[in-house]
Amino acid sequence: MHAIGLVETKGLVGLVAAADAMVKAANVQVVKQIGIGGGLVTLIVKGDVASVRAAVEAGTRVAGQLGEVVSSHVIANPAEGVIEAFLA
Repeated sequence: MHAIGLVETKGLVGLVAAADAMVKAANVQVVKQIGIGGGLVTLIVKGDVASVRAAVEAGTRVAGQLGEVVSSHVIANPAEGVIEAFLA
């Protein structure tokens, strides 16, 4: 089973630190970084469910130490087309 994980922060520094922590904590791949506006940025990773959960937890923890975490979420076994619709 595969999953995608999202961490959204206010500011890029926290997100870069989160990305570093995420790939060090678990076997995940960074899929995309999206700037939403107003200083909000989101990082999306993919991998197996357990790895994505561990990565999102680590990334959220580190980003929270450096700045503001707006939200984080893990989607296990995303429905067909979800990844393509948002990440293409």
